[in-house]
Amino acid sequence: MSNQVSNPNDSGESVLSWPWLVAGLVGIFVLTLTVSLFLPNLAPSLAKTLTGDSPKAYWYLSRGSAIIAYIFLWASMVFGLLVTNKMARLWPGGPAAMAMHEYVSLLGLGFAMFHAMILMGDQYIHYNLAQILLPFGSFGYKPFWVGFGQLGFYLMAIVTVIFYLRKRLGGTTWRTIHYASFISFLFALVHGIMSGTDTAMPWIQWIYWTSAISIVFLIAYRVTVNKLQAAPPARPARPVS
Repeated sequence: MSNQVSNPNDSGESVLSWPWLVAGLVGIFVLTLTVSLFLPNLAPSLAKTLTGDSPKAYWYLSRGSAIIAYIFLWASMVFGLLVTNKMARLWPGGPAAMAMHEYVSLLGLGFAMFHAMILMGDQYIHYNLAQILLPFGSFGYKPFWVGFGQLGFYLMAIVTVIFYLRKRLGGTTWRTIHYASFISFLFALVHGIMSGTDTAMPWIQWIYWTSAISIVFLIAYRVTVNKLQAAPPARPARPVS
């Protein structure tokens, strides 16, 4: 999740404050935990209708929310890089890009949390809360690659919270921590490719290729422009007498 901007104060103020952010994340966590643990007991007929003889509803919900979370994370990276590259001036405009960057980051974080927590209701994976929260703590299904996703989520959460504390931290510290958003995106991409059950599908591969290539292009564009701007102007040739 990238909130990557060159200056924390040059793109407008955030509408949300960090206490509201924390309250929202806690609310999502509690709601998802409640649904995962108590839906079969509170509404057995509904759970049976959704899952049938071989319960799969939680697995489908986790897969769907994972794809949505990844798309939101990618969109956040794109809008953040558009701001830093000044390309947002062409579309959709600096303030609009910054707002989209902020809010799709929050949506991505929420869907990523849902993606993980809802698996506690799946009877095949059967994760408990400790396995969900502890990176590399699951031993049933591809623990190494699942751990990449868990680390990516925590990095995403840290970068998101730090975004709302950037004035207190100062620009240099904030930007340094914010570079972790690129690592978070890389971890999410590796996690999806290596542990996702839909990876072999052409449309999923298209999403992965498109998102990865677009991010690499925007980063390369930014680096190139920065080098050109930092290069000293060429001296005029000395006239030959």
